[in-house]
Amino acid sequence: MKTLTAAASAAAFAACALAASPGQAQQGAKMHPFILAANGPGQVARVADEVKAKLANGGFQVVGSYSPYPAVVVVAVTSDALKTAAAQTRFGAYGAVQRISVTQAKDQVQIAYTNPRYMAAAYRMKGDLGAVAAGLAKVLGAEKEFGAEKEAMTDAELRKYQYMFGMEYFDDPHELARHKSYADAVAAVEKNLAAGVSGVTKVYRVDVPGKEETVFGVAMNGKKGDGDMQDDTYLMSQIDFKGVKSSAHLPYEMVVAGDTVYALSARFRIAINFPDLSMMGSNSFMSIMGSPEAIKKALTLAAGGKPAS
Repeated sequence: MKTLTAAASAAAFAACALAASPGQAQQGAKMHPFILAANGPGQVARVADEVKAKLANGGFQVVGSYSPYPAVVVVAVTSDALKTAAAQTRFGAYGAVQRISVTQAKDQVQIAYTNPRYMAAAYRMKGDLGAVAAGLAKVLGAEKEFGAEKEAMTDAELRKYQYMFGMEYFDDPHELARHKSYADAVAAVEKNLAAGVSGVTKVYRVDVPGKEETVFGVAMNGKKGDGDMQDDTYLMSQIDFKGVKSSAHLPYEMVVAGDTVYALSARFRIAINFPDLSMMGSNSFMSIMGSPEAIKKALTLAAGGKPAS
């Protein structure tokens, strides 16, 4: 499968990312949540296998993959650099994993991935994950950034992002459940994800080195839970409607920090990846208005907590 432009384009992108200092993203450059690596003919399953092999050969650790709905495979990766960066800030676990999607879009297969620089800023990490961005560009390619045509943001804007007044920031997470210890919290999440409590199952787990902090990537099936508003397939059918697909929005995360299990509010987690979504109309937040509470309830049960009545 070939990238849309010559290999030199990806090499140049990688070189720029390597050369960039951690502070450069704060100097006003606008960023987008996703990067399109390639777009061409192929079969999703075969391309996904090729992507996994390239990532492994390029120094990334594939920690999980799943097909949230037909014609899509999402691959989750970490690396020593990602885990080291995650260990430097509270809740850095959200940035310990990058997601790569392989998506059938009409007669083409798109390879895309989360933009490490964008995610580092959104999750208020120390540094900008520039070396990780360069590594992914070198391994997979980097045709263009996308996903925020109207609302592209600088590093500084992302670090204080709020979709609109009254909605949550990154540092307003949901406290899903509290347990006796970190070990008990991790064990409870593992047990409940294995049982598929509320339709929530494990895609990956990454432990942050040197900290009592673990991130779980989770799939959500509304048919086994509480309906469409927590369902990966339904939600993406409403919000991922453009020609270049943002399938790498999935999966959602749960983070165990100490004895407590947390998750980002959907009003932040969805908005940070889809900042262009309008509030009203078709393919808008209004079409999924029940999702924040439905997702919170499902994840609370999966964490071993009790949803608010």
